[in-house]
Amino acid sequence: MHADIDAERAAHDLAARRMWAARELELQDGVASRAQLILGGYTPNDIRRAIRRREMQAAHRGVYVTHTGPLTWRQRAWAAVLYAEPAALCGPSVLEPKRTDDADDPIHVAIEHARRLDPPPGIVVHRTVGLSRQIFAAERPPRLKLEDNALLQARAATSEMDVIGLLTDVIGRRGVTTNAVRAALKRHPRLPRRSFIGDLLADVDAGTCSVLEHAYLTRVERAHGLPTGTRQSERMTPNGREFRDVEYEAYGLVVELDGRLNHESWRAQGRDADRDLDDLALGGRLTARVRWPQVFDTQCRTAARVSQLLHQRGWKKAPKSCGDECSLGSWM
Repeated sequence: MHADIDAERAAHDLAARRMWAARELELQDGVASRAQLILGGYTPNDIRRAIRRREMQAAHRGVYVTHTGPLTWRQRAWAAVLYAEPAALCGPSVLEPKRTDDADDPIHVAIEHARRLDPPPGIVVHRTVGLSRQIFAAERPPRLKLEDNALLQARAATSEMDVIGLLTDVIGRRGVTTNAVRAALKRHPRLPRRSFIGDLLADVDAGTCSVLEHAYLTRVERAHGLPTGTRQSERMTPNGREFRDVEYEAYGLVVELDGRLNHESWRAQGRDADRDLDDLALGGRLTARVRWPQVFDTQCRTAARVSQLLHQRGWKKAPKSCGDECSLGSWM
């Protein structure tokens, strides 16, 4: 009698565990770890039998998918996260690729900094401190919060323009605010360029562009020997009082600095601003608009175009090279 009751309980328990495993497989696009399958009532022999019957294949060591064909991007993402668990998608893998050409790219995952992991081909591992506080819990498969992901990528940024681009891509996307990025900064205490990022966030909040203004002064104007412009000069216009970002009053030229961050168009704005400067240099208009890429990416070209505008209005000196790699001469 007791044996029958025990057998019934065991069968009921196995059925419940298999039901749980089936739900996990459904939620995880047909991918599960060995630990999940064992917890779901599968024995090692069950797993081997399923592989022999081509009901299952190994995606990585200890990670399985319930078919034998090619894996979708989401299945590859699940397999990477389960292989490295506890882990979360990060870097370029934090969002599902929109282009089919990118679907076979390696999957990037973040793990806790203290861990060591030798990933198989197709997985790139990033180590970060305080991983559990950076994960967006509602997402499946788990991924880093967009703001933490941007800062993780900023660690490897080779230039300030790269950092600007990362912040531009994330602020305003899926409700990410400057306060969210500022909170994420506290979770990355050793992040390079922390002060620079803090200043950028302050500019966005205040609706100013002091970071861009200072960079124009040092990277374009001073570095290339242009005349010293007047900052924030006041003018009365039909629309009321206005302030000019940089005014070369003796030469009738105003440079307006556009520091807006727009994740959908900042690179396009940069190309437009390059064309604007070309048109200004040839057409003789009085106001030039300069954006982030013209100061942080193509500052030598910008200096060449501004100097041409100044020459058209009477400046007699020549701009100077900012260093051995300066491209000023090729734009004059």
